[in-house]
Amino acid sequence: MAESIFWCITSGKGGVGKTCLAVNLAFALARLDKRVLLVDGDLGLANVDVLLGLEVRATVRDILDQGADPSKTVIPVHPNLGVLPASSGVPEMANLGPEDQAVLGEMLKSVAAPFDHVLVDTAAGLSQAVLWFNTLSHCSLVVVTPDPTALTDAYALIKVLARHYQHDQFQVILNSVQGEQEASKTFETLAQAARKFLNLRLDYLGSVPADPAVKKALRAQVSFLEQFPQAKASLAVKIIADRMVRLVQHLPSARAINPEVHAI
Repeated sequence: MAESIFWCITSGKGGVGKTCLAVNLAFALARLDKRVLLVDGDLGLANVDVLLGLEVRATVRDILDQGADPSKTVIPVHPNLGVLPASSGVPEMANLGPEDQAVLGEMLKSVAAPFDHVLVDTAAGLSQAVLWFNTLSHCSLVVVTPDPTALTDAYALIKVLARHYQHDQFQVILNSVQGEQEASKTFETLAQAARKFLNLRLDYLGSVPADPAVKKALRAQVSFLEQFPQAKASLAVKIIADRMVRLVQHLPSARAINPEVHAI
């Protein structure tokens, strides 16, 4: 069986729609007949299950603390899509030590084996867990909005990963944009800073327009791609998923599990 491809969906700033995007990209890939595992990587403030209205009986915390069966912890939400939920309101889960990180890393590789794509939805920011998940991935999908603070925080995350962990696979997704012109301009601002100060090339994966269907789906706790398949946001997510599939052949091998990643 081919190696599972790990994608880290991440952001420097909260509130950019990262989790919603992760959920809908997972559905889009599943609809392309790919076997997808969506991992809630916000270990202390889980949201994936909330966005999908899932009934959670066991989480990543139960796997680490009680030895729960990882494969039975995965919740099937589509014939090709499973969700590995995390816990909420458990701050210590966001700062796992090296031993727990090593256990979690091995568990993720084991539970990911039957899947083609693994999407890890991280917390926002520069926490130990965020950096660690990014270093495990084949590629980081950095979600940004045109908000200047979102740009600044995205650059900070990229800088830490590039300078301290030699992470160099970054695909940028612009979310909640008013049009492709705004998306391209925002991406170029971020890309220029990365080229100038980090000697790093960022790649543009695509943009998702601001769309009322997104808010409607969030309130109904469903995927906007499933509920409104012809909405502008849904069509944009399908394009990004297609690009992800084509990008696979150009990605390097996954990094070895590194339990020594700490926040800067």
